[in-house]
Amino acid sequence: MTLPTLDILGIGNAIVDVLAPTDDAFLAARSLAKGGMQLIDTAQAEALYAAMPSGVESSGGSAANTCAVAAALGAKVGFLGKVATDQLGDVFAHDIKATGVHFPTERLAGGAPTARCLILVTPDGQRTMNTFLGACVTFSERDVDAAEVARAKVVYLEGYLFDPPAAQAAFRAAAQAAHAAGRKVAITLSDPFCVGRHREAFRAFVAEEADILFANEAEILALYETDDFEKAAAMAAADVEIAALTRSEKGSIILSGGKRHAVAAQPAQVVDTTGAGDAYAAGFLAAWAKGLPLAEAGRWGSVAAAEVISHYGARPLADLKELVA
Repeated sequence: MTLPTLDILGIGNAIVDVLAPTDDAFLAARSLAKGGMQLIDTAQAEALYAAMPSGVESSGGSAANTCAVAAALGAKVGFLGKVATDQLGDVFAHDIKATGVHFPTERLAGGAPTARCLILVTPDGQRTMNTFLGACVTFSERDVDAAEVARAKVVYLEGYLFDPPAAQAAFRAAAQAAHAAGRKVAITLSDPFCVGRHREAFRAFVAEEADILFANEAEILALYETDDFEKAAAMAAADVEIAALTRSEKGSIILSGGKRHAVAAQPAQVVDTTGAGDAYAAGFLAAWAKGLPLAEAGRWGSVAAAEVISHYGARPLADLKELVA
């Protein structure tokens, strides 16, 4: 068996994030559910983008954020995701490569434009996401390069990408390529609404293909259709080798091999919760790839999440290597 040359290969929606500060009145005027994520079409995306205050644009998408944060922690990282041959596609490709992430996916020519997520951040730090998926939903089995998958210790799959049927086939292909190469498969559930739309498919994938599961409290309750966290946690632990379950200010619980590790949340001044779960997964996987104990991997995840929520944007501003040390 060949040795891996990457620690993590992320697969997910390649999206350009546009973050802007706003207020509750702006959300109310547009009937936007605060703290939620909704999918929007081209016309809605253009109207909202025009109405938003000026913001910060960067390569985004949940798994792409995880990859960038993991790279900042010193992990060797690659990312597969679909952008178009347009200006925002250029922004995404340049930005993700600048973080040190390998990005080999072929671009979409002559189809939908590059995806963007318009993120409105209110003074309480809540983010309301409005996502136009564009080119990224065309990601399919053809875009899963088995050789790239085999290079990584773990392939990390983003639940948001689970929506289109082509992507579900891509996830299965990636998992099979990973396991054929003796690698691990990690998945994050991403969003309770996402889970609700595809619960049976998610449950089957988690039980049959996943080795490592990331979920927050709302997502894990949605997956196992219960309002009892301990029951859901036990069900997750029965399905996967490692379940890393985050609970905001209550920290996280890591379950593996009949053992339970409780990890405290790191103190943080909450400015913007965008990317907290993505950063946690990045810290966890970067530490796991180094062979560190699970409790320490959880601590790395908590440190990364705390840094990311202390400012606008889903990418770290401080030196994460220094923080985890």
